[in-house]
Amino acid sequence: MKKKKWIIIGAAAAVIAAAVICFFVWRPAGGAGEADIYVESVAAILGYQTGSPGMFAGKVESQEILEIRKDTEREIQEIFVKPGDTVSKGMPLFAYDTEALEMQKQQAALDAESIDNDIAGYQSQIAALKAEKAAAPSDRQLEYTMQIQTLETSIKQAEYDKRQKLAEIDQHQKAIEQSAVTASMDGVVREINETISYDAYGNERPFMTVMATGSYRVQGAIDEQSLGLGGLSKGQAVIVRSRVDEDMTWTGTVTEIDTEKESTEAGNMDTYDDSMSESATKYPFYVELDSTQGLLLGQHVLIEPDFGQSGQEGLWLDEGYIVSQDEKTYVWADRKGKLQLQEVEIGERSEETLSCQILSGLSEKDYIAWPMEDCREGMKTVKTQEYGADESEE
Repeated sequence: MKKKKWIIIGAAAAVIAAAVICFFVWRPAGGAGEADIYVESVAAILGYQTGSPGMFAGKVESQEILEIRKDTEREIQEIFVKPGDTVSKGMPLFAYDTEALEMQKQQAALDAESIDNDIAGYQSQIAALKAEKAAAPSDRQLEYTMQIQTLETSIKQAEYDKRQKLAEIDQHQKAIEQSAVTASMDGVVREINETISYDAYGNERPFMTVMATGSYRVQGAIDEQSLGLGGLSKGQAVIVRSRVDEDMTWTGTVTEIDTEKESTEAGNMDTYDDSMSESATKYPFYVELDSTQGLLLGQHVLIEPDFGQSGQEGLWLDEGYIVSQDEKTYVWADRKGKLQLQEVEIGERSEETLSCQILSGLSEKDYIAWPMEDCREGMKTVKTQEYGADESEE
């Protein structure tokens, strides 16, 4: 049922795309009586066919992220790394200043020595009182006993205080020895916040963030409008595409859409979907990949819902764009600003999506027009974005 729903949405979107093309197909040229014909990029047309509201920007990040928070009672002496550095497990990241700890340790040692002197004094007093008690009359025996017991209690309290001071000395010594904070895993330093800063929800950001290497996921950003239209859902299969090599793709599954948290990465993702305006609230979503081979940490990618196109080889185009003449197949394509019949080689045909497999003659970078009765070779073409620019200038 879910697949059927998206097929229906895709078909409706294709019809809308065709209607838009028909609406803009003719535009009188300045004074020559000629006409321009609107052409759409194959990449955009493929988006209509899949029923996807658009592609979503994404970024490769680590499955495991280490957030290190600074001890607010200590000052940092030196930072050994910078954002982007690769670190290995056990490598020092930064070190706290130990001068204050050394002073505290020395003071605790002096306090412990003072307590030892107090104990020795109490013991001397007890010895003197016991000697006096032995020679004292019976009516004064109780008085000496009480004084001795009070001093013995003072000794026990002093011994307890000494143990506390020794523990304090040991604590300071360990803190001094561990003044350098090390990485607990192999990874890449993502950010360092030397000054206190807060996220959109008022939470203090960690002092340092390290992303583990070797286990990647993709974080994307989706706006409220696309989310409301069902652009993505938890458990949905997706295709992750390289921004620099259209032949490099990965498959995965949406594991989480965090609608309780506004995306902090969206502004840094060079958003692909035009519907995601600067003012729109964007939420992070996460994709677990079936394979991470060829991906790099921090790489920017594009994410689109997978409705079966990942299992199709080659380029699949709505069969309505196909023109048949003399037992050959063509599409109306833009060639250097002029409309031209471009021969294409057709492969398989999908009854479900009413599309044809294009084996050769066309790529996603090409621009094509919806076949019209008045289409003729040599007509001036206007690309989608160029048409909008022209209109704004008039």
